[in-house]
Amino acid sequence: METTPLIILSPHLSIRFINNIKTRNQTIISEFILLGMSEDRELQPLIFSLFLIMYLVTVLGNLLIVLAVSSDSNLHNPMYFFLSNLSFTDICLSTTTIPKMLVNIQTQNNTITYIGCINQIFFISAFFCFENFLLAVMAYDRYAAICHPLRYTVIMNSYFCGLLILLSWFMSMVNALLHSLMVLQLSFCTNLEIPQFFCELPQVLKIACSSTLINNILVYLMVFILGGIPVSGIIFSYTRILSSVLRMSSAEGKYKAFSTCGSHLSIVSLFYGTSVGVYFSSPFTNSPKKTAATSVMYIVFPQMMNPFIYSLRNRDIKISLKKFIDKIH
Repeated sequence: METTPLIILSPHLSIRFINNIKTRNQTIISEFILLGMSEDRELQPLIFSLFLIMYLVTVLGNLLIVLAVSSDSNLHNPMYFFLSNLSFTDICLSTTTIPKMLVNIQTQNNTITYIGCINQIFFISAFFCFENFLLAVMAYDRYAAICHPLRYTVIMNSYFCGLLILLSWFMSMVNALLHSLMVLQLSFCTNLEIPQFFCELPQVLKIACSSTLINNILVYLMVFILGGIPVSGIIFSYTRILSSVLRMSSAEGKYKAFSTCGSHLSIVSLFYGTSVGVYFSSPFTNSPKKTAATSVMYIVFPQMMNPFIYSLRNRDIKISLKKFIDKIH
């Protein structure tokens, strides 16, 4: 097999495309370039501080939710079990993207290794998909609690709750593995710049020089199946909940039913609202800076806001957090 000679470049040269080894059929690359939020060096300290604050708020807020639920026996029920899983997922999703961005800004090196990029695609796909399923599971939990209150403990038993979580993880991992393996089959030429602060799958597919038809078909198929099923479940659950609540004669009963769903509905609206907004705005976003900025709305912002939504709207969480903080002091 014919190969081009290996050229050793001086480390002082400003070369972005590193270790490109060309064979007859493909190009093997070792690094991608993440363009980030901005290439203006004067803005880098501001961007670094802003994302560091958002990351710390996300991790600390969600970690407090997990610790409060695990330490308070009054919260050991399906609703808060699913909430603690949601908080854990939000921590993981943020950790997959933001720390690498902060390191790149601090070191003024905006590259990411090929393996690191594949890992980001895998974990982002897995955690994002799992959160999608988890929101549907939480909607079903509220449906069982409001529409079948007498049978709630029988329906949402610990075995069934664990099975729902395991099934959600399994489907999410299969989805992430398929996307990652398909990206590994792609060839990349000279344009290795990703207009993002992380390896976003659609952006990686755009810079491939081999055919991405199968990859794009897989993306749309998985979105249709793994996105459509949870969304359909959420719509079905809340349609039945609304029908059940409207039949209630007591105003207090209606208020209590809606109050238990308020936090979840807020998170669902934030999660799907930002995702759909980014999807529809992407065709009109030609600037790399705008592309990266819009991605913050679905990959960073919802994960940061979820703890505030539940802690401010949920009385049990407020009490549990107060007890936990008092216990620490």
